[in-house]
Amino acid sequence: MTDKALPSSNWVGAEPDGKYDDGFNLDLERYWVEARGLRYWIAGIVVAGILLGLVVTLLSTELFRASARLEVSQITANVTAIDPLENESRISELQYLNTQYELLESRFMAERVSKAGNLLRSEEFVEAFALQGEEELTERDIEKILLDNISIDPLTQSSLVDVSFSSPSPAVSATIANLWADEFIAANYEKRFGANIEARDFLNSQIEELRERLAASEKELVDYANANEILVLETRAGEDGGDAATQTLIASDLSALNAALAEAVTDRIAAEAALASGDIPSRDPRSSLKVDLAKAEAELASLRSNFGPAYPPLLEKEAEVASLKASLATEARAALRAASARERELQGKLEQAKSSFLGQQNLGIQYGILKREVETNRQLYDGLLQRFKELGASGAGQNNIKLIDNAAVPRIPYAPSLIQNLLVGLVAGLVIAGALVYLRVTLSQTVKDPQDVTRRLGLPVLGIIPQTNAADIKEEVLSRSSELSEAYKSARTNLTFLTPEGAPRALMLTSSVPSEGKSISSLSLATSFAQLGKRTLLIDADLRNSRMQKLLDLDLGKKGGLAALLTSNAASLGEQIVKIDEFGIDYLPHGYTPPNPVELLAGPAFRQLLEEARSKYDQVLIDSAPMLNLADAVELSRLADGVVYVVEADRIKLRVIEGAINRLSSTGAQVYGVIVTKLKADAAGYGYGYGYGYGYGYGEDSSRPS
Repeated sequence: MTDKALPSSNWVGAEPDGKYDDGFNLDLERYWVEARGLRYWIAGIVVAGILLGLVVTLLSTELFRASARLEVSQITANVTAIDPLENESRISELQYLNTQYELLESRFMAERVSKAGNLLRSEEFVEAFALQGEEELTERDIEKILLDNISIDPLTQSSLVDVSFSSPSPAVSATIANLWADEFIAANYEKRFGANIEARDFLNSQIEELRERLAASEKELVDYANANEILVLETRAGEDGGDAATQTLIASDLSALNAALAEAVTDRIAAEAALASGDIPSRDPRSSLKVDLAKAEAELASLRSNFGPAYPPLLEKEAEVASLKASLATEARAALRAASARERELQGKLEQAKSSFLGQQNLGIQYGILKREVETNRQLYDGLLQRFKELGASGAGQNNIKLIDNAAVPRIPYAPSLIQNLLVGLVAGLVIAGALVYLRVTLSQTVKDPQDVTRRLGLPVLGIIPQTNAADIKEEVLSRSSELSEAYKSARTNLTFLTPEGAPRALMLTSSVPSEGKSISSLSLATSFAQLGKRTLLIDADLRNSRMQKLLDLDLGKKGGLAALLTSNAASLGEQIVKIDEFGIDYLPHGYTPPNPVELLAGPAFRQLLEEARSKYDQVLIDSAPMLNLADAVELSRLADGVVYVVEADRIKLRVIEGAINRLSSTGAQVYGVIVTKLKADAAGYGYGYGYGYGYGYGEDSSRPS
């Protein structure tokens, strides 16, 4: 019996503590083999994707896209020297542009465009999107359609942006794109100068109200003046700069009468003085009589000095002088009477004017109130009108968003694109197929690639057995040229290199579950060793559900087999062995099924039996029960020189196999490696095929030999 070695921690892919590396390893060859196995599914998925792209293209409605181009510049210019009511905010250009792009795609813009174009009642728009049957169509529905079909495409490294709209109608696409651009420009202008515009609207309404109030107050003033016969001749500035003092017709008459009366009094006084002194002013019309009188008196004095009193010319001149003096006295008295009469007349008229003026002064109080109201309304009106003009000049700022290109009516549809849809279908099919392969590899977690044994379990692969469709497995095993026989010969050769002395003397074969090819592997290896001329014993140690006897098609009669040897001291190994000449081996059948197989295998009887077999045979192979949740194989592994684990390709989860091997290793058993059975022909992609397209199975699980 060879010494047993502890489980090696120096496995390929193993961690220092003996655990294998379960990290991510991308095995392209594994995926390729899976893809080959699913090639018909993959081809079907790809073809279905392409056909789906073709069907979508044929059934899709043609769409037309129209684009308007805008320039969005953060730099603005004000054409007036008047500051706007709101200052420009200083933000980064990128932030500003991103904000404008978001605003272009906002529901705010959709609402503006919907209302501006009256799209809810636009027959062309409703017909383009086939909305005729919608009875409860709302503005919100229109807005959703607009947002679903609008696209904003900024041009890289520029301040230009394309506003595109797609629809089944080329005219509708161009109309909406242009309307969207125009409304965005208008909305931006309102945002920048909105305060000025609102102020102008407010002032305009106030100006209209004040205009009406001013007109009403002026009309009331005029009506009052007409009703009371108040005639204003002139307006004089008051102390506060306003038109507070006015000159009416009565006041003007009173002033004129007063001046005329003063002049009449002056004339009367002058006439009285002239009458008393005889001194006639030179400006008086009587001055000519005084000149004549002075001339006549001078001539009279000359005559008196030269002639006597009785001189006739002297007498005549004296009579002339007396006549002139009498005329002067008469005229002076007449002038005095005229001046007095004029004075009295003017005095009467002045009293009348004064009485009228005093009466009009009471009316002037109300007139002044109405006049001041008119002046107040006029001042307010002029002030608001001036501010309105200033805001109008301030609101004339230049818009920083400009329309560069209008959207033209597209001539050809941009969608659906046959090539694009076919490519999308092809890519989608490939992605789905790739996902299928990935899920198959990820979720299967079975031994598809024999190298999974080394990579995931840390054990060497001792043999790779192909799947075969041979009807008679026995013939395949006996035929030295068969693929199955050659595969087991290769496994036998690998077993001979396990130790310096060759293959371990007593090898146990087990598997995770029944029907993985464990029994066939045991028989084939035993036959292969026998063909080398070694005395070989095959022990059927599956005391629960052995299939070896059925595989060999033997009628053992009354032989008790292994069960008899373990329960009866009288039985001997030689008595229970059956020679199978066609395989060249000795066979120890399992015998009957005992009620306590674990106790029998764990007892000293089997140890003694194995020692006897080692002494008589060159090679002993033990066909053990599968691991399952049983302890049979675990107990046998402690007695055997080594364990060969049989794994059916693409059947058992690696986690299950790992757990079973850990159970064996934990008892001190030496697990030398794994024989992979029933490897399908498509595994040739891994480099383990034999080039003949094998395919074999042991039938259904219920009929498979274990």
